[in-house]
Amino acid sequence: MVGRKQGWSCPVTAIKPGKPAWAEATGAYVPGRDKPDLPTWKRNFRSALNRKDGLCLAEDRSKDPHDPHKIYEFVNSGVGDFSQPDTSPDTNGRGSSSDTQENILDELLGNMVLAPLPDPGPPSLAVAPEPCPQPLRSPSLDNPTPFPNLEPSENPLKRLLVLGEEWEFEVTAFYRGRQVFQQTISCPEGLRLVGSKVGDRTLPGWPIRLPDPGISLTDRGVMSYVRHVLSSLGGGLALRRAGQWLWAQRLGHCHTYWAVSEELLNSGHGPDGEVPKDKEGGVFDLGPFIVDLITFTEGSGRSPRYALWFCVGESWPQDQPWTKRLVMVKVVPTCLRALVEIARVGGASSLENTVDLHISNSHPLSLTSDQYKAYLQDLVEDMDFQGPGET
Repeated sequence: MVGRKQGWSCPVTAIKPGKPAWAEATGAYVPGRDKPDLPTWKRNFRSALNRKDGLCLAEDRSKDPHDPHKIYEFVNSGVGDFSQPDTSPDTNGRGSSSDTQENILDELLGNMVLAPLPDPGPPSLAVAPEPCPQPLRSPSLDNPTPFPNLEPSENPLKRLLVLGEEWEFEVTAFYRGRQVFQQTISCPEGLRLVGSKVGDRTLPGWPIRLPDPGISLTDRGVMSYVRHVLSSLGGGLALRRAGQWLWAQRLGHCHTYWAVSEELLNSGHGPDGEVPKDKEGGVFDLGPFIVDLITFTEGSGRSPRYALWFCVGESWPQDQPWTKRLVMVKVVPTCLRALVEIARVGGASSLENTVDLHISNSHPLSLTSDQYKAYLQDLVEDMDFQGPGET
């Protein structure tokens, strides 16, 4: 539904996408023959609005429980005089401001992709479509930045959910609180932390060998205990991504506890669970992270947590400093660190340089704060907020 009202210094439009009238008018939807796809229509319409020159978001009332909607304002780029436009008929035949606004809406809706998306596969894995490449224009750059396999109105953050996209992980190991190892890795099959021996290479995940404690420790007793823990890793500790979830599995006898926390683990932070043996268990869900990130960008919440901590071979340091544990490993998905950094500075365009999401096939982003929030809201609609294994 489209409703007009006068506000500020020029006409604005209150828009509630989702009704099939335009889909029927364009022939993309035939009642009785096609199944309505309201979420897709709404998502595509909102993405198109965010990219259309001549329109900007004036008021966001999407959280109104009785009348959720957003109000968009027609603007003229580069014009400093925002006096009330003359909507009377033009005797010179050039058309009125109202006609211009109608043309903008007609062009906006006419360019929308209203056809339903392909079947995304199993409900636990969110898959983005792969249409022809289109450029995403950066507000701070003169040249377009290409994003392969994205629709003209597609959200570049949706690459976080695409199957086959490789997330980059920063792995840091600590022996008795001392950092002894750090490596950044990106591989499609995930990673696998192993001890002194790589072990069976047919096991899942790229093996990452933790160093011998004799390289960095001097206490012989501590060195002996750490070596015993590493030898008990057996096949290792595997971690991989599937859709919006990160999954972990221990392939040896060494019990391992995990928690999602800040990059600097605070004393007293309890564990979130134990990594299961011989089967995968979910250890991180991107959905709640994005929701918390939206709240954080609005200034009404704390920074979302994204660092995975693993306590290997011992119980979790519930009431002790974590630096007392023999082997602690921190795994940081660098794409999530980048998303939080964008939120902290108020948009990627506020940074000295563009932001890289650190996933395969991605390109540096330069977005305004409003664009960033819109992309995050759009990403939430593609999330599955059921836990792993739930139906």
